[in-house]
Amino acid sequence: MPALLLAVALLLVVIVLLMLSPVLRYRAGKARRQARGWVATLNFTGLLISTALFLTGAGLASLWVPRAFMYSALGLLGGIALGVLGLRLSRWESGPQSLHYTPNRWLVLAVSSIVTARLFYGFWRAWRTWRDAPGGTDWLVAFGVAGSMAAGAVVLGYYLAYWIGVRQRFRVHLRARPR
Repeated sequence: MPALLLAVALLLVVIVLLMLSPVLRYRAGKARRQARGWVATLNFTGLLISTALFLTGAGLASLWVPRAFMYSALGLLGGIALGVLGLRLSRWESGPQSLHYTPNRWLVLAVSSIVTARLFYGFWRAWRTWRDAPGGTDWLVAFGVAGSMAAGAVVLGYYLAYWIGVRQRFRVHLRARPR
């Protein structure tokens, strides 16, 4: 009995943290930050590696999940377009010694909402599929894995384009700065 109570308590903690994480992500995503070259380079490099691994995984997943790679590639392109839009809508403050930027709060909310909505939709869809599915239904397809991968690709594309832009703006700021 105590083990069951502990499992239920742990599950409740996970659910609360899962519901709290988009709020915290939004608050952090819209905050004013100082642009730093090494941070932008590190984020860009990490995202480039993550994107390559993600697309490789999507290619392998497409062996079992129809259209997984295509949805992922389209999601990545959409995310890159959102990232470029995000750079244009960000507020940039250039001082003599530093460059600060504030991402557009509505775009941060939109990208965070895409992931949150897709996560909850995936849970709902999985529950419905496992509950209602006849014996021959492929639950991976019915669960909407390709759509979930597309939502993840939107986020990867957004941040990849955004950090490329932050890095480029920082370099331009360094060149224009009086010495």
